[in-house]
Amino acid sequence: MNLDFTAEDKIFREEARDWLQANVFKERRPHGGEAMRAYDLAWQKCQYDAGWAGVSWPKEYGGMGLDLTRQLIWYEEYARAHAPDNHLCFVGLNHGGPTLIARGDEAQKRTHLRPILAGEKIWCQGFSEPNAGSDLGALRTRAVIDGDELVITGSKIWTSHGHLSDMQELLVRTDPDAPKHKGISWVIFDMKTPGLELRPIEIMTAPNHTHFVQCFYDEARVPLANVVGGLNNGWSVAMSTLGFERGTAQIKDQIRYAFLVEQMIERARARYGSEYITHDELGSRLAQLRADMAAARAMTYMVVSRAQHDIGGSLASLMRAMVGDVQQRVRRLAFDIIGADALENPEDDDWVYFYLRSYAQTIAAGTSQIQRNIIGERVLGLPR
Repeated sequence: MNLDFTAEDKIFREEARDWLQANVFKERRPHGGEAMRAYDLAWQKCQYDAGWAGVSWPKEYGGMGLDLTRQLIWYEEYARAHAPDNHLCFVGLNHGGPTLIARGDEAQKRTHLRPILAGEKIWCQGFSEPNAGSDLGALRTRAVIDGDELVITGSKIWTSHGHLSDMQELLVRTDPDAPKHKGISWVIFDMKTPGLELRPIEIMTAPNHTHFVQCFYDEARVPLANVVGGLNNGWSVAMSTLGFERGTAQIKDQIRYAFLVEQMIERARARYGSEYITHDELGSRLAQLRADMAAARAMTYMVVSRAQHDIGGSLASLMRAMVGDVQQRVRRLAFDIIGADALENPEDDDWVYFYLRSYAQTIAAGTSQIQRNIIGERVLGLPR
């Protein structure tokens, strides 16, 4: 396992750092509505126009065609520069795009990859259902073949920003007689398709804006050409998608939160003075979080070194399980250090918003229990 950076890697780091420092948006990112969509697309387009979008994506689809080590370096410098979390682009950049690169046909890649990178299209996810969340194989939304189309009927829930999205990665059951994890297809779904209805779901972090919607499909028609990876092969394709979400997508969060821990140490020093480290509770928690982030960084380097262009395996669950838990503890500690000032929504961070959002980190992309099951069975080889 090689953890050294080459001379070329170091030059890339310097170039990335310089560009980010000069171009990161100074305005605060909105947390909802069309203003958030415009902001995220503008930042994504800024990166694309300057040639910094899709570090590890193939050049023929608009990316830079670099290895995963360069992507890691980019994420480190991205976090260092406090670059925006263009969350609306997350599914396209970390789910849909990588899945199409790995499993899509050439027509699908040519149609959909460049608009994702160029900040032209927002993607959302249509996986979970009211009775099929962590048990994703229990999904019931069905698609019946009618000529060269799929006719889709059913419901998806917890679709982040579905009302602001252009496209959806959608799992449907195309063979109702097949075993539980068979007969499923991964479909590219246009959110303007007739027969789709969206209903908002209120959550504590978005009292004034919609975050989640529930999707209802009433004989919505999709071309068969939109099936990715072959009809009835969607479970395998979906595991690729979730592998990317739990793996590559977690690198940026791990690095961002490592920087946040260091920021909290400085805040504690400013608030409690040079004696802050002797504060029994805060000192212990800061030391533990710094150690946890060092371990997370080592784990990230290990996964990147082993995986290179195939980070979507079971090792990705190691990152997901650890990073989700650490995010919650960092945000809780930040509140304890900053105190009541955090409630004032200061310019440096939306503390309340991100603290409340952290509760989702051990649920999204598979609960922490699901991640530990995967680690136990597929990494450690333990019995089911």
